[in-house]
Amino acid sequence: MSSQNDGGDTSTPTIDELASFANSLADEARKVILPYWRRPIEVESKLEDDRPIAESPVTIADRKAEECMRKLIEERYPSHGIYGEEYGQVRTEAEYVWVLDPIDGTKSFITGKPLFGTLIACLHHGTPIIGIIDQCVLGERWIGISGRGTTLNGKPVSTTTAATGGCSKLKDCMMYATTPHMFHEGEESDKFNQMCNAVLRPLYGADCYAYAIVASGFGADIVVEADLGLYDYCALVPVVEGAGGIMTDWAGRRLTLGNHETSKGRVVACANEELHKEAMSILGKSYSGKSNLVSNLMKDGLWYLLAGVGIGIALAKSKK
Repeated sequence: MSSQNDGGDTSTPTIDELASFANSLADEARKVILPYWRRPIEVESKLEDDRPIAESPVTIADRKAEECMRKLIEERYPSHGIYGEEYGQVRTEAEYVWVLDPIDGTKSFITGKPLFGTLIACLHHGTPIIGIIDQCVLGERWIGISGRGTTLNGKPVSTTTAATGGCSKLKDCMMYATTPHMFHEGEESDKFNQMCNAVLRPLYGADCYAYAIVASGFGADIVVEADLGLYDYCALVPVVEGAGGIMTDWAGRRLTLGNHETSKGRVVACANEELHKEAMSILGKSYSGKSNLVSNLMKDGLWYLLAGVGIGIALAKSKK
């Protein structure tokens, strides 16, 4: 691919140029966000009644950080699309689309917990090829580049490390989700509960940072979530996959711009193929709430029948 000049996107950028630009976006977002960290800040509520958690917070830091990144993209790559959490979508049919979440984990941010992150993804024909998770307070930046691997502050990381040895069975692994309340009643909550029962320990409250932990092999092995926006997960895909992990929707489909409506924001990130395969046996199986209800009633009915027979036999013996 040919080189990009400073006057706008008159040629096709290389992946190295795109990655360098993505890093510069993260640098500028840091400058906007850090002055608001652990300072008094006005918090507004966004309401979406069709979601399991209808209310979500937004601050001036979220908005100004996205404004800054969008301005830089428009100046450097005016033909590229942008898909942001705070200011919506433009040119999403473009060859390249930037997906932005200025502060993923605003609840963590407004309560002084440094587990939020700035998420930046570059999509090529709808597929994430570059992803950044930037934790500005801790000074940690993960960048995943398709075909190049994933780094943390410039050093390669892997989902499997000498320290952890890797985990290949759900019963031995630790699983993250942002909150157990993010799953709709029915299929999502039922399957998530099955996953909780299958793993060693379910853990909560890390937002995008959980995916960075999995990518780095720090001890967590799987993340299962639902009700995510495109901006919540696109940047995570290259980071997890570049570190040797697997990240798909609950049906095992790739996470792309075109698949978002089909995937319904349901994602699973696993440290390795073995874990993913076992997770798919739970998350990917067909579901019918009615059949599950009938099955439970049959089990309950059988239990009561056996209990009744036992009581009957006991009473009969006592009369003899």
